[in-house]
Amino acid sequence: MTVSDLPTLYRAHLSTIKARVDLALEKGGFDHLLVASGVEKYEFLDDRPYPFKPNAQFKAWLPLTRHPHCWIAYTPGRRPVLVYFQPDDYWHVPPSAPEGVWVDEFDIRVISDPAEAVKHLPASGKAAILGETDAALPGFEPNNPKAVIDFLHFHRAFKTGYELDRMRAAQRRAVPGHLAAHAAFQAGASEMQVHAAYLAATGHTDLDLPYTNIVCLNAHAAVLHYQYKDAAAPDRHRTLLIDAGAEVDGYASDITRTWSNGDSGFAELVAAVDDEQQALCARVRAGTDYRDLHLECHLRLGGVLRNLGIVDMDPGDMLAQGVTSTFFPHGLGHPIGLQVHDVAGFSDENGQLIPRPDGHPYLRMTRTLAPGMVVTIEPGLYFIPTLLSKLKATPQAKAVNWDKVDALLPYGGVRIEDEVHCTDAAPENLTRDAFASLP
Repeated sequence: MTVSDLPTLYRAHLSTIKARVDLALEKGGFDHLLVASGVEKYEFLDDRPYPFKPNAQFKAWLPLTRHPHCWIAYTPGRRPVLVYFQPDDYWHVPPSAPEGVWVDEFDIRVISDPAEAVKHLPASGKAAILGETDAALPGFEPNNPKAVIDFLHFHRAFKTGYELDRMRAAQRRAVPGHLAAHAAFQAGASEMQVHAAYLAATGHTDLDLPYTNIVCLNAHAAVLHYQYKDAAAPDRHRTLLIDAGAEVDGYASDITRTWSNGDSGFAELVAAVDDEQQALCARVRAGTDYRDLHLECHLRLGGVLRNLGIVDMDPGDMLAQGVTSTFFPHGLGHPIGLQVHDVAGFSDENGQLIPRPDGHPYLRMTRTLAPGMVVTIEPGLYFIPTLLSKLKATPQAKAVNWDKVDALLPYGGVRIEDEVHCTDAAPENLTRDAFASLP
């Protein structure tokens, strides 16, 4: 795609958004849609703001991600109104004048005081108002009607061409960070230094990442959402597991890579998980129930455990008896887009729940795949002491080679994650394409 194509993609995207909203308003019995970008929030008893994160329903319309106190007002058949907050402020840098591919598509009303927004919102009719309660203005309190929200969330799973373009760009922004992190790991860096290398390579700061980077050395890789970054480097670098993303115009990427630092046994495990991950990515096909793909993942990882001599059981028995869940306790993946864990992974357009498989409480998607969906595929095998101790107390413990488990404990575990676009034909692996695009 060339830069000149972006306005065309955006206009088509906005047409899709408006068509979805028209149907959602009709379904809910509303005349207008109002969407608040959100307000800046402050620490308790302090004047320091938290990083601002806009309402995802707001940034679905246009790529404004640093703009509190803005509103979109849309009435079917009319040009959408953007109430654009631009304060006269010398303490902070105010938003610049509106600019970008979206400007010509909105009736833009600039305000300098958040209270002025009410003058530009519809004075009559029934409005569906989407936002947090603290975004309320007199006469315009968010009601977040379920029928409207459920419908919009369900259809947000199907990405427009514009959204796919922005998501590919977010992948390309993240990949140099992963390579820089790997190089820092090989050079003996600490978790904090690995993280700094990632930020420098992606041009991000801690405040504008789509989520907090997970940077794990050695046994920390066994903590699924490890939340710290040690400043001191370990005596020996065995493992780097980094789960880190980037953002472009409000769209997130989410990539995980695991690297060994030379140990052949752990490198063999990483390679085996990578092989199964790629096989699962190839199964992101229209008509596939994501729940079935998750269960297939358990069987494939059970095969890895058996083939590497870690557990001597049939993979089907491992799945049925909960053994694979000791080593793979999370779900296969999730929808992604405007949010890292994007919405409506569990329901139809009427908000009816599609249940998870029994015994798999952490799976984040239960829908059937269809063209336009983008999901993560992130299998893992971990050596988590608290789960292993529970397995030791079961009859299945006799099938486990505990010497091998003990040898792998210092390495923590493996997770490999790509984003995959379901199409009418073969899947598009956004992540592998981004890695391959580098010189």
